[in-house]
Amino acid sequence: MADGSSAQARLDGVVAIIAGSMVAEVCSIYLRRTSDELELFATEGLNRDAVHNTRLRLTEGLVGEVARSGQPLNLNDAPSHPSFSYRPETGEDPYNSFLGVPLLRGGRTIGVLVVQNMALRQYQDEEVEDLQIIAMVLAEMVTAGDLVGGAELKDIELAPQKPERLKGSSFADGIAIGVVILHEVAVTPDHLLSDDAVAEEARMLKGIGDLRDQIDEMFEGQHGLSGPTFDVLETYRMFAHDRGWTRNLVEAVRSGLTAEAAVERVRNEQRARLNSARDAYMRERLHDLEDLGNRLLRVLAGKNTIAREIPENAILVARDLGPADLLEYDRKRLKGILLEEGSAANHAAIVARALQIPCVGRLDRLRDKVNQGDVVVVDGETGESYLRPRQDVLEAANARIDMRAARRAEFDKLKDVQAATRDGHRISMLMNAGLEFDLELMSETGAEGIGLFRTEFQFMVSEDLPRLKRQTELYTRVLDLAGDKPVTFRTLDLGGDKILPYMETEREENPALGWRAIRMGLDRPALLRMQVRALITAAAGRELRIMFPMVASVDEFRQAREYVDVECAWAKRRGRPLPSVLRVGVMIECPSLLFHLDALLPMVDFASVGTNDLTQYLFAADRTNPRMSDRYDILSPPMLRALSMIQKAADDSGTPVSVCGEIAGKPLEAFVLIALGFNRLSMPPAGIGQVKRMILSLDRETASKAIQKMMNTSYGSLRSEVLALARKLNVRL
Repeated sequence: MADGSSAQARLDGVVAIIAGSMVAEVCSIYLRRTSDELELFATEGLNRDAVHNTRLRLTEGLVGEVARSGQPLNLNDAPSHPSFSYRPETGEDPYNSFLGVPLLRGGRTIGVLVVQNMALRQYQDEEVEDLQIIAMVLAEMVTAGDLVGGAELKDIELAPQKPERLKGSSFADGIAIGVVILHEVAVTPDHLLSDDAVAEEARMLKGIGDLRDQIDEMFEGQHGLSGPTFDVLETYRMFAHDRGWTRNLVEAVRSGLTAEAAVERVRNEQRARLNSARDAYMRERLHDLEDLGNRLLRVLAGKNTIAREIPENAILVARDLGPADLLEYDRKRLKGILLEEGSAANHAAIVARALQIPCVGRLDRLRDKVNQGDVVVVDGETGESYLRPRQDVLEAANARIDMRAARRAEFDKLKDVQAATRDGHRISMLMNAGLEFDLELMSETGAEGIGLFRTEFQFMVSEDLPRLKRQTELYTRVLDLAGDKPVTFRTLDLGGDKILPYMETEREENPALGWRAIRMGLDRPALLRMQVRALITAAAGRELRIMFPMVASVDEFRQAREYVDVECAWAKRRGRPLPSVLRVGVMIECPSLLFHLDALLPMVDFASVGTNDLTQYLFAADRTNPRMSDRYDILSPPMLRALSMIQKAADDSGTPVSVCGEIAGKPLEAFVLIALGFNRLSMPPAGIGQVKRMILSLDRETASKAIQKMMNTSYGSLRSEVLALARKLNVRL
């Protein structure tokens, strides 16, 4: 390869060497062009004039069959195969036996390597193995430009390079342009072939053993791993202990590969096989194997942590993220997020909205379609992403970014303006938070306080259970930063999709309806009492607002309230300062409370409507399931009647009530909430400016009369009618 000859001469030398080594009469290399055609680049044994003149579509011939399937094809009578395609210019008439293997790079077929013989023979397993190893080396050399120069490769499909638009779902609003940073980038093998197969096998077995120990410890909760759920850990452990996977790795090492190259080879084969599977479940398993392979490569390289250094305009690309994964990146440099999976309700999405980082998810096969360093556009407004965008797309995206900046400047001018409707109704604008740095946004947005502080985030980003001191320190800092503005602390809302690796839990058939939130706190009173004690200690001499989530009955609230009283009595006996004012409230999320509001509301100091959960329970539709996203609309008569029922009952009992779900931060939905009579809204920070602008343009009484009439219709959704009403009333959305 270093003889200084032309690229074609080197390719010709390669096929001659392979043909001699394999005792084959023909050896050919085909590379995949951007047109999705396979071009004959070099051959030994076929007509040399066919080189660069013979092209096959992916649906054509035995070579196309290999490229399409990503699997070896071993035939003793090739002309009888239904996919056989005769190309007279190649002169391949007399060759009967055929062995083709794909050149795989990143799970994608970039070419095909073929050997042929005249005799009717089946190539042995060892020969197939040998040709796969050669193909792997060739793929690395071609991709690195060591075998063919850049000019010759300018339209060879080595990696995704064409502009592409992907449609997904918006998880966090905003638009961003930047370069791709792959989450958990694999450790690239420095060497492919080993000099000592026995030593490499021992190294591989030790690496697998260390990997299993790591995963077993995670599974048993011996040390924390933020993000992965119980199911993911269980899948990791299952695959890590799988004998077939281990056997494939060891056999690859015995064939002469280094341990790292063996992992890459086995992973490439898995990608090619599972990517073509029709079964969605099997394709999903590919992600688990990808993560496992990345982890094993890091173990082999002695790198058990992932570097989080990123450029100024980074766009993070991942299969999915936990909230802790996201927080490990520099949020000043992180401009956008693209995910293959996830949902708008998962906690990485919530953190992204809190950080005001545009995020788009549910992008099918995203990881296979981008390269590290690709320029991409994240469009959180439409739920789209543009990979390697054309210049006109970039210009349009930049124009929209400028327009959004102008809107933000307009909202900044409103931050000190009191939110009141045109007919004089005062609306309290609060923000949702869950992390300490969220408090920095209060002054930027003009929020009047924290209407929902999600205390579980501290637990989710921690490697072990936060004890009393750590909880107290956090709550103290939050109250200090808030100053004289109110903060409503929601007690732990764990369980469901929020599983902590350091807490033992049992798997549930339906976790969203299972042991979570206040149910967990009441069954584990030490956990709840420790949090309440930390809150009381932190509040010393200041107002304290505590709110219990997922309350389904009056008895549950009564029992939880008793623990607050017990902790206050405990602090008083020891002469510790108590809060100057203590208010205990409830989240209305369970439909059961709708029919017991007359008993509940006189017992509480305030109430807050959690519309995210209330909606999914009311419609029996999992809000994290993308198939359910179009099965219901919060702007429908059933949901609006439920909200109106809560508001009226709270008004009749004199109980302050707010809405703290995501809809409070959307101008159209907030328009309806205010028309229904709600005066307190708590929302993501990004929603405050646009909702306040809407409020200032609204005549509440006129809107209220119109909305009340709409609620008596039989429509499944009132969204279009509400939008038409807002436009008629000149409401600024």
